[in-house]
Amino acid sequence: MDFNLKGKTAIVTGGGSGLGAAICEVLTQEGANVIINYIVDEANVFKYSDYLSEKYGTRCIPLYGDITNARDIDNIIERADDFYGRIDILVNNAGVWPTRYVKDMSDEEWNRVIEINLTGTFMFSKRLVNYLLNRKARGKIINIVSQAAFHGSTSGHAHYAAAKGGVVTFTVSLAREVAPHGINVTAVAPGMMRTPMNKDALAEREEEYLKRIPLGRIADPREVAYTVAFLASDKADYITGATIDVTGGMLMR
Repeated sequence: MDFNLKGKTAIVTGGGSGLGAAICEVLTQEGANVIINYIVDEANVFKYSDYLSEKYGTRCIPLYGDITNARDIDNIIERADDFYGRIDILVNNAGVWPTRYVKDMSDEEWNRVIEINLTGTFMFSKRLVNYLLNRKARGKIINIVSQAAFHGSTSGHAHYAAAKGGVVTFTVSLAREVAPHGINVTAVAPGMMRTPMNKDALAEREEEYLKRIPLGRIADPREVAYTVAFLASDKADYITGATIDVTGGMLMR
């Protein structure tokens, strides 16, 4: 299926590794130009950007930026527009997943997780919406959430689950606001994936996770990235406000 993404421009936050890197590759494979936003591991992100550009014949650029810093976000949008002349897609993927039970959780850790996983999504989405409205352009915003947004957490990630639950309802609210302007806002809820973020958890508890997944296996990030690419495409123009379950059956909602 042709997703008609050739020549379109996407920003993927946290695009240098894990699910973000898989999303960047699938989007470039479909012909999109991708801004790979990153905050760590600069050398490898630059190499990855060059690899994608050379392999798929698109133009990828890496751009540093803290998604909780308004100036960084404004700079990413400005530079992306200068370089490509258009921005069509935003994938709010960047996030953190620290482990701490509530009884041991510092106020500072709670605030940091909420700021990155929830507030950062709001800040970037608001600016991309205003960019699109100023240009009277259509666009797609896809937010990466989690099955934990619906199930909560029993393994020390209450702050993460709370933030992702907030992103789900933010997705619905923003989708309602901007639908009349041709801007679609959706979310994707992955389950457990084989990514650097989840490496330690899987090493300790993979069998426990497998028992919770009806399909009986851990996802490859590309399997989630395909759903993101679909939502970014014109094939999903009639979908907005929805959260798509890509959990191997953990949700079935």
